[in-house]
This record gives sequence, structure tokens and C-alpha cells, in this order.
Amino acid sequence: MTHSAKGTRLNRKGIQTRQALLASAVRRLAAGGPEAASANRIARDAGVTWGTVQHQFGDVDGLWAAVLHHICDTAGPIVAVPGNASSVHQRVAGIVEQLWRALDSPGALAIQNLRQALPRQRERLEADYPLTAAAILAWDTGWTEAYEKAFQGLEVDRDRLRRVRALLPGAMRGLHSEAGLSTYIDLEEAKQGLVEALTAYLS
Repeated sequence: MTHSAKGTRLNRKGIQTRQALLASAVRRLAAGGPEAASANRIARDAGVTWGTVQHQFGDVDGLWAAVLHHICDTAGPIVAVPGNASSVHQRVAGIVEQLWRALDSPGALAIQNLRQALPRQRERLEADYPLTAAAILAWDTGWTEAYEKAFQGLEVDRDRLRRVRALLPGAMRGLHSEAGLSTYIDLEEAKQGLVEALTAYLS
């Protein structure tokens, strides 16, 4: 059951409007550019007024939080390592490849561009955008749970597993950013090196 920011139940038209706004937000954010994180521009793209956005989400913080939850709800599992991946190397390789493919998705691009537009300091983010900060924390919690599940059944040092979990998203974004530049680096070799280094560390 879907409700407005004031807690009233949305009818079919209200739900359709909400979905149109969320879809518009993901497209605009994924495209990037100076107006990517403009809530007013997103509303115009969806053919509604700012008042409609306020009715649906309350304010821009509610909009961004809803966008993040929408992406997480529709993107499927963060990582789902195949059941036949029995070794540390196979599981690390599976996670790296899934993250690499996911970084090109509209949802991942939207999240990245939104986070770049938000305050960089966590304290300020939590003060100015509490709902958005909570949604980012929920995503990080989901990533942690999916990552730890991917290594179930293996004898792996828990401290090292935790450090790799913290390292991987940033490392993958760095390699992915390199792919968008004029580079002489063989990115397949770079990914393979990352997999081998992490495997050796975890083993």
C-alpha cells in the first residue's frame, strides 16, 4: 500500500504519478550534468508541479530517499554468486564481475550522481538530508549482508573479509571511471589483478 508524504493512501492516479516521478528522477540523475539533481527539473520532466512532489514526498529529502529505495527495490540482488562458485577466487571473481556490470546500469549511475550532489561530510548529510542518509545506510547494510552471504561456507578471516567489503565499491568505481577516460590501461588485466590480489589476501 502506497501513501503520500502526509500519510494518506494514494489512489491509482497518485501511484502512477509517483512512479512517473521516480522514473524521471532516475533518468535525470543517470544522465548526469549540472541539473541532474534538480528536483524542479525532475518534476517538469514528469509533467507535474513542485506541489505534486511535496504531496508525494514532502520535500527534496523525501524525494531522494524514495529514489534510492526505488532503485534498490527494482535493481534485484546486489550480488548473487553462483552456487557452483566453491573457492574464494571464484566468489571474488563473481562479485567483481557483477559489480562491474551493475556500474553501467541507470540505477547505479543515478545513485553515484546523486551522492556527488549531496554533502560530502556524513554529519552534514545526516543533518540536512536525514531520510536520504537513512536510505544510503540501508543500501550499505544490504551490500554488507549480500557480500557476507556470498562467502558463506568458506574458511575466511572475518577481519580481512570486512576490509575487502569496505574496499570493493570504491575500487570498482575507480576502475570504472578509468574506463571512461582515454587510457592505455588494459582494464580486463586490472580487474584480474584486483581479483587475484583480493583472493590472495582472503586466502
